[in-house]
Amino acid sequence: MVHNDIRQRIEAKEESLSPHAVKSRLSRGRLRPEAPCPMRTAFQRDRDRIIHSKAFRRLKHKTQVFIAPLGDHYVTRLTHTLEVSQIARSIARALNLNEDLVEAISLGHDLGHTPFGHVGEEVLNSLYSEGFRHNEQSLRVVDLLEKDGQGLNLTWEVRDGILKHAKTGVGILGEKWGEVDTLEGQVCKVADIIAYVNHDIGDAVRAGIISEGDLPPQAVAVLGHSHSERIDRLVTDVVDFSWASTGEESGVRPTIGMSPGVVDAAEILRQFLFERVYEVASRQSERARELVRVLYDHFVEHDEKLPEEYAKREDSAQRKAVDYIAGMTDNYAELVVGEITQGDTVRR
Repeated sequence: MVHNDIRQRIEAKEESLSPHAVKSRLSRGRLRPEAPCPMRTAFQRDRDRIIHSKAFRRLKHKTQVFIAPLGDHYVTRLTHTLEVSQIARSIARALNLNEDLVEAISLGHDLGHTPFGHVGEEVLNSLYSEGFRHNEQSLRVVDLLEKDGQGLNLTWEVRDGILKHAKTGVGILGEKWGEVDTLEGQVCKVADIIAYVNHDIGDAVRAGIISEGDLPPQAVAVLGHSHSERIDRLVTDVVDFSWASTGEESGVRPTIGMSPGVVDAAEILRQFLFERVYEVASRQSERARELVRVLYDHFVEHDEKLPEEYAKREDSAQRKAVDYIAGMTDNYAELVVGEITQGDTVRR
């Protein structure tokens, strides 16, 4: 079989997807033109580039909610990413959308997350004059920082989904919910929410902060009593609610969402997590905040001590320091601060 026939055969199968799905052969293209892969579609190629990136590997040692937890079963940024990918693919398959695209977006959406979870993001945002948002940093990782400054040269659709996956505004779905250009990007956005709301409950129970019996009865009555029940209820609701606007015979503007009752229940659950879990985790994170502050102050003042791949960039000292710190794992950040206080600097 000629290798080029393989990709064309896969692209031909995509013609049976929903008319609202993105077909890989119709991608808006890459930042830099390149010849297509003989065997893989454009989105499959993006997925593989993300999986083989250094930033993806480092996710296994980045905090999700609890910093340095004593246990093997707490969620890390990597396991969160894999859960988002699984949920997004299940929804995309049910809605007859492009699974390869949702997988690539899901696997790349958190590449720019800082060490120490959202605590690290908050500190960098407060210190860096231009602000810091992990979704924008994820795009910067795939566009500029990976492969020694060459980036991964991903397709426009994957880059759009990565940049716009983060929720903005109030409420569980936020504002401008449909601003992601593709339905596949919207799927990843809702899968991210489904994943974190549920696994953060599990981690909080594991940490002894709450028990399953503490969950709001209004939310439990709608979403279910167990982790698997809640995941199933939310995924099923997204599919049922969204099908009306994504089905082949639909004449309305496509969108991905949840039914009003399920949205309300999920928001109750999210507010509960903020009040009972995230506030506690944040109060326990002062050491992490101080570590990020020490790193930022040190490398802004001594940008010549940055690793060459960062030091050589034509950016401000602040921008280079932010890029370096955001890429660190929790353990590596601790190590570098230790070396700084001892008068040396570790180079990764």
